[in-house]
Amino acid sequence: MYRLVLVFIINFVITIIGTLAYSVRIVGVRTGKIAVSSALFNAIALFSRVAGVFQLPLLTKYIAKSGYQTNLVLVFYILILDVVIASIAGAALLPTFQRIFTRGVEAFSVNKSVFKLMLHSFSKSGVAYIKNSVAIPTKTNIKGVNLKKLPVNILVMNVLTVALLTAGIFSPIYAATLEPELSTTCMTLVSVLTGLGSILSALFIDPYLSVLTDEVIEGKYSVADYRGCVIGMVGSKILGSALTFLIFIPASYLIVFIARIL
Repeated sequence: MYRLVLVFIINFVITIIGTLAYSVRIVGVRTGKIAVSSALFNAIALFSRVAGVFQLPLLTKYIAKSGYQTNLVLVFYILILDVVIASIAGAALLPTFQRIFTRGVEAFSVNKSVFKLMLHSFSKSGVAYIKNSVAIPTKTNIKGVNLKKLPVNILVMNVLTVALLTAGIFSPIYAATLEPELSTTCMTLVSVLTGLGSILSALFIDPYLSVLTDEVIEGKYSVADYRGCVIGMVGSKILGSALTFLIFIPASYLIVFIARIL
């Protein structure tokens, strides 16, 4: 059981960090340090990537130890619910994270050392700043979003992308339990869904946000509308996580089908 608890914790942390990633561009625009913001966040995201290495082995070993007697569908639905809750929690942490991360980017630009920045964050002044930076999303920020200027097609694309990436992690594992004789093949088909999600992100979402960021820096796009776009992206991530409930089972059978015809 402890393996499953660890999976829930790792899954929660990874999702929160992924949600906070949407605010990195806003910090980059505010500070005028796009590259530094991305580099610093990559250092933070490294912890989630390391944790992610253990997520699938822990989950697969839990399933193997349970002897397939556990209600696996319920387990996976709880994991998906974990993703939804973590996405909402990440959205709630955005104002706090933006303040802390902005200070971190400015400090990193001076010290040019991640380790010094980490040490300072645990100092008395660092802890005090973090406490003073705690904030919650306000209705004013949400009401200030100009719905007419939201890129609806990109938001819909992001909903689909998030659902594919989330289902792509869990569906191959469940597919392996549906077809034990092809379990190894099913497990290797992780890229069927995650690959498609990554392609959509690389071809449509990331380029659009990058161009939008440049336009804000050049003064061609307002910071307020840009902030509204980021809020929309976070909202679409929550919806995409919820959509996983609907596509999880069909995606699992799709992987089984592909495994059979290979």
